[in-house]
Amino acid sequence: MARRPQAAETDQDRAKSKNIGALRGLGPFLRPYRVLAFLALCALSLTASVSLMLPVAVRRVVDNFGTESDALLDKYFLAALGFASLLAVGTALRYLLVTRLGELVVTDIRKAVFARVIGMSPAFYENVMTGEVLSRITTDTTVIQSVIGSSVSIALRNMLLFLGGLVLMLYTSTKLTLMVLLVVPMVIVPILVLGRRLRKLSRENQDWIAESSGNASEALLSVQTVQAFTHEAQSRDAFDRVTNLSLAAAMRRINTRALLTMIVIFLIFTGVVIVLWMGARDVRAGGMSVGVLVQFVIYSVMVAGAVGALSEIWSELQRAAGATERLVELLFAQDSVNDPEQPKVLAAPVRGEITFDNVSFQYPSRPNVSALDGVDLTIAPGETVALVGPSGAGKTTIIQMIQRFYDPKEGQVKLDGMPLAELQRDQFRQHMALVPQDPVIFANSARENIRFGRPDATDAEVEAAAKAAAAHDFITALPEGYDSQLGERGVMISGGQKQRIAIARAILRDAPVLLLDEATSALDAESERLVQAAVDELAQSRTTIIVAHRLATVKKADRIIVMEEGRIVAQGRHDDLVAEGGLYAKLARLQFTAGAA
Repeated sequence: MARRPQAAETDQDRAKSKNIGALRGLGPFLRPYRVLAFLALCALSLTASVSLMLPVAVRRVVDNFGTESDALLDKYFLAALGFASLLAVGTALRYLLVTRLGELVVTDIRKAVFARVIGMSPAFYENVMTGEVLSRITTDTTVIQSVIGSSVSIALRNMLLFLGGLVLMLYTSTKLTLMVLLVVPMVIVPILVLGRRLRKLSRENQDWIAESSGNASEALLSVQTVQAFTHEAQSRDAFDRVTNLSLAAAMRRINTRALLTMIVIFLIFTGVVIVLWMGARDVRAGGMSVGVLVQFVIYSVMVAGAVGALSEIWSELQRAAGATERLVELLFAQDSVNDPEQPKVLAAPVRGEITFDNVSFQYPSRPNVSALDGVDLTIAPGETVALVGPSGAGKTTIIQMIQRFYDPKEGQVKLDGMPLAELQRDQFRQHMALVPQDPVIFANSARENIRFGRPDATDAEVEAAAKAAAAHDFITALPEGYDSQLGERGVMISGGQKQRIAIARAILRDAPVLLLDEATSALDAESERLVQAAVDELAQSRTTIIVAHRLATVKKADRIIVMEEGRIVAQGRHDDLVAEGGLYAKLARLQFTAGAA
């Protein structure tokens, strides 16, 4: 299950994360909150300015401690108390504004990413695991939230303290400041060298976290199959392996960051000690007052602390740059199926005529295997057509092409004479109702699962659709009836009940095109009889395409299309196809003879 990030991707595509400029991708999400960001910057500037004023007050107190009157000393200390109050208010205000900004921006990012991926075609998910997408929406946005809501403001504050402190250091003592500056190149070099490694390790750690999430999601979504085949140990081993790789990458990142922090802090404070030693000699020689030395030391400590904090925050910014890059990749991911820039509009009312004009198609994951090979097919409005044939013949692919989940490599698929590629997907899909082979049940009530077919439907319409799908009786027998929760993926109900919920959903949609992909495969004989009667009634007024392996369910179809290896090999009514011999007659003989036996 585990798949290591490809080397080519790491070396080329991920090179962007080596540049902190990847954070520019957050620009469009910060822009709507410019005023909030400006106010936060003002609060941040206030706290930094107040902090830079404190050493001046300390110098005046120290230099005049024994000469000034008590009243003047009281004023100095009151002024210090005022500075502290301003610092407290400014810090609280900065935290409030910056944290709100982080929450708002991350909320918008999550919405934008989800809005993008929910509309991606199935081809996109052939190469990207759902768990990895979820990891990006959760883990990566959490990293960004931390940076915007904390790290960026701390970085800006320390940058102001560094620049302001450096200027005031020069003003206080040019000689000592120049000595301090000799240490700066010694600090910058390890930041640049180890910082580059930190960027790489941060991205690798995030990739393995996403891989771990995808691995767990895949196993948990198939937990019954995992347990049925006693595959728990292998699944645990696979998850443990990926999680340990993630841990190893995290440990390498932590060790590198710790080493960087140790080197930077040691070099900075070594420089401070040397400068303090030189300043003490100047005080003894009478070239500097004690207050000036104290002021300079405070500024140098502030500057050193700011540089140390910046070195730590730098790695956080690099992690955020990697996370931003990953999210931006999703936001701008290329899809093989897109709406046209100027979509055409279907004429109302939609008649439901379906046309395949010499359609050929290969799935992206299987480019050398033709799922459809030169298919020509026209389905008249209101006609019921059944697609039959062996597994892999292309029946379900026909259903997917009608909904434009994929685009054909050659030819066109049309609805009422209009190529689907010229229409907006959500516009023409609203005229279609689907009952998939594997019915999807959401973690919601039975009522809301059926209402998914038409959100504005009344309770009475929902119940009428359930009755038509032979689902009403079992729903009312549930503990809370239609308000009973069905659990994630419908774990609270049987396979046949799931299928009836899905059929009720399609009946409620009342669309001119009805797509049934093995819609009755999981039903017992009595339920199948009831549902089949409902489907027959429903199909009379709309175009219906039925995919079925059980030929008994399609004998009444207006036309049966026989498919093999992506091609149409025969078509006609049941009796005619049996009389012709060939593949359909063979399938009918096998099924009906076995059924009779």
